[in-house]
Amino acid sequence: MTDVLRPHAEEQYAEELALLAKNDDRPRPPGWRLSPWAVTAYILGDGDQITPKYIGPRRIVEVAVATLATDRALLLLGVPGTAKTWLSEHLAAGVSGDSTLLVQGTAGTAEEAIRYGWNYARLLAEGPSREALTPSPVMRAMSEGTIARVEELTRMPSDVQDALITVLSEKTLPIPELNEEVQAQRGFNVIATANDRDRGVNELSSALRRRFNTVVLPVPATAEEEVDIVSRRVGQLGRSLDLPDIPAGLDEIRRVVTVFRELRSGATEDGRTKVKSPSGSLSTAEAISVLTGGIALAAHFGDGVLRPADVAAGIRGAVVQDPVSDRVIWREYLETVVRERDGWRDFYRACRDAD
Repeated sequence: MTDVLRPHAEEQYAEELALLAKNDDRPRPPGWRLSPWAVTAYILGDGDQITPKYIGPRRIVEVAVATLATDRALLLLGVPGTAKTWLSEHLAAGVSGDSTLLVQGTAGTAEEAIRYGWNYARLLAEGPSREALTPSPVMRAMSEGTIARVEELTRMPSDVQDALITVLSEKTLPIPELNEEVQAQRGFNVIATANDRDRGVNELSSALRRRFNTVVLPVPATAEEEVDIVSRRVGQLGRSLDLPDIPAGLDEIRRVVTVFRELRSGATEDGRTKVKSPSGSLSTAEAISVLTGGIALAAHFGDGVLRPADVAAGIRGAVVQDPVSDRVIWREYLETVVRERDGWRDFYRACRDAD
């Protein structure tokens, strides 16, 4: 396990899950490893032995957990970088102890990824049989009474999406080739994620949308909340990647978060200056990536101290997605906002040099 770059949530936080299970005396829905209260404590932390996995409104997590205890599936919707996948993984780990039953939605995802496929060597040799059938993650989750995860649901073709309708409404997956069906065991449910920016790509049919309870994940409400999220995740990533112990100072984190929030919102924090927004999402996840990359630069090519020059190239790369229009927006922001800000002169010079 020590050589695994990124352990699954149920492996990385096995001790916390075991501690919660040991002390959990509240009612558990059929098939659940923890009670809804304990799953929420696992996600949000308890301020003592359980670390927070998601920082955001408690009510959002409570609604998501409560949904999974009903016959409705859960759809986590939000702009890029709002921790949809992260929350989905930890919800599955908390409820089922297994976050690995995953379908990755793309334009090329086939219906077999939702239903089942075939081992064609056995199919040709033996004909249709259970042994020749290759179950999808959704079919396995139904058989085992656990949570299946579907990432980027609206990226999948509409006919593939609609393969979920019978699964979610009847809790049954027909296998007409064998004149059989798989019936979902208690504890089965589906968590799907979808990107706000993908609206219009492959919209969910009204029949499928009715099977989901949609929870919208917001961007962090305040700069301090976003700084807290970035600080925690940068520290966790640094440890998992075995990066040298270089603390990402709050000053540098606040600068990166401030730049991203202002360019996202189209105005400076004090509301006095309007700025143009680039084409990229400038999400919290990208801020984490910029700072993690900066720490690696400082450790391997710098003096071991995180400086503006270590994050400048990463910020520019995140902002300038379109080399023409975004570059103009970035330069204008540097000259009208960053250059005039007290205490940001070194940051301004580093960003200008990186451009």
